[in-house]
Amino acid sequence: MSTKDFIEKDYYKVLGVPKDATDAEIKKAYRKLARENHPDANKGNPKAEDRFKEISEANDVLGDPKKRKEYDEARALFAGGGFRPGGAGGGGTFNFDLGDLFGGGAQGGPAGGGAQGGFGGGIGDVFGGLFNRGGAGTGTRTQPRRGQDIESEVTLSFTEAVDGATVPLRMSSQAPCKACSGTGDKNGTPRVCPTCVGTGQVSRGGGGGFSLTDPCVDCKGRGLIAETPCEVCKGSGRAKSSRTMQVRIPAGVSDGQRIRLRGKGAPGERGGPAGDLYVVVHVDKHPVFDRKGDNLTVTVPVTFTEATLGGEVKVPTLGGPAVTLKLPAGTPNGRTMRARGKGAVRKDGTRGDLLVTVEVAVPKDLSDDARSALESYREATEDTDVRAELFQAAKGA
Repeated sequence: MSTKDFIEKDYYKVLGVPKDATDAEIKKAYRKLARENHPDANKGNPKAEDRFKEISEANDVLGDPKKRKEYDEARALFAGGGFRPGGAGGGGTFNFDLGDLFGGGAQGGPAGGGAQGGFGGGIGDVFGGLFNRGGAGTGTRTQPRRGQDIESEVTLSFTEAVDGATVPLRMSSQAPCKACSGTGDKNGTPRVCPTCVGTGQVSRGGGGGFSLTDPCVDCKGRGLIAETPCEVCKGSGRAKSSRTMQVRIPAGVSDGQRIRLRGKGAPGERGGPAGDLYVVVHVDKHPVFDRKGDNLTVTVPVTFTEATLGGEVKVPTLGGPAVTLKLPAGTPNGRTMRARGKGAVRKDGTRGDLLVTVEVAVPKDLSDDARSALESYREATEDTDVRAELFQAAKGA
């Protein structure tokens, strides 16, 4: 990502969120778009792959509060031609020295000529913080390059999500080419790029007496050029690498959760750190249990006599022995009871509860004795109008 990209790309538009979107709204928008455009779901579709990269780039900036703040500040400074260097004849509201902004001049200056309470270390620090490089005047030394972040998906059973699981993940990423040891040269002896003098970056005029830095097109930002390009990586020094990793998914994860594993992404270059691995978790449905936060839920059928007269009801638990709950006499349909400590695992290792909802089962087939007993019950209770309060409330409203 170049400085020019940083200024001109509208990452809010990429994710389809307003500029005042909350962190939660940004995360939700990213997850939706990433799932729709993920390469695994769009095999052979290069447009979806490019769109996925664009979405990931936008989330990398807007999903990090520090980077987002730097991005907003830089965009506000350069957007809409609002930044006008020069003096009284410059046609702009500001009247200060560009050297102050980029850390090259003294702050303050004559009245009306300094950036009051300005940007501290200068705009170079803003860009430097975002792109992991120093501000203006950092010199021409070659910088280590951080490895790419990788995103993968895993589908767990309901029980695995509650209790945690170790799953194998097969990942593909760009890594140093083994054939040339990452040099890009068949003989292992690349030369320093004469265009960028080994920095991997070139500066170009941006107008107003300042310059912008972009990756060198001749060496593709590596700082090195292969005299005899490696036949495997074509001189890039990078090759596609596949590996299988055992990843521990913590207990209590929920469907759609995104887990970050630091340093488990693609390897870095020139001693740079590895990127991160992001795992999006999908959880299968369970035929009996559902989940509400740290609590599990289950619906248990009871008979009319159990609900009316009360009794003890056995309730299944997830992966454990059944528990017995005492059903009070006169329990209404839909009432929820709680079995403590039988829910999902929390972050502190304790468990939530099992929420048991009672559902009165109506029999479809009745024996002659059962039908006769119910007829007798109806006769005994025919003076009771269970809908009287309903009609009274309706009339009063």
